[in-house]
Amino acid sequence: MSKKYLYSPWRLDYILGEKPGDCVMCRAQDMQHDEENLILYRGRYCYVMLNRYPYNNGHLMIVPYAHVSSIMDLKAEAWHEACELIRTCETAYKEAYNPDGINIGINLGTAAGAGIAEHLHIHMVPRWNGDSNFMSVISGERVIPEAFEITYHKLKDCIQKLVNCHE
Repeated sequence: MSKKYLYSPWRLDYILGEKPGDCVMCRAQDMQHDEENLILYRGRYCYVMLNRYPYNNGHLMIVPYAHVSSIMDLKAEAWHEACELIRTCETAYKEAYNPDGINIGINLGTAAGAGIAEHLHIHMVPRWNGDSNFMSVISGERVIPEAFEITYHKLKDCIQKLVNCHE
């Protein structure tokens, strides 16, 4: 039986790279560099961005502007907007990718798996039957078949169109 290898060399940048001393989520809020920071949409209390180190193609995060680590510390308006953005992003996924399913999750604290525990954020990951699922938990690698630039523009356009329809 021949072995199959999945290569994902970009992950090494994250694994070996220097970790910043400040909050990555707060730094990403720089309004001058939305595409560079992978920000797809900005709301009043939250923004939507692609995950630079995705579990799957199209992995995005809904992030409150407020630097809080708990849902209980988030103002009600921000929580409501985050929930509306989950709905918007579900529709955008269906329009842009037609996934077979979607994972939605919040990891509160490092024990729960939060890589950035100090700044609350909600993960959304589109899923397809037969994708690599959580293979990276076993093998340490993921296969992302679409370039960030294509994913960025595809989802940004869908989200913006959907938000404009609801205003």
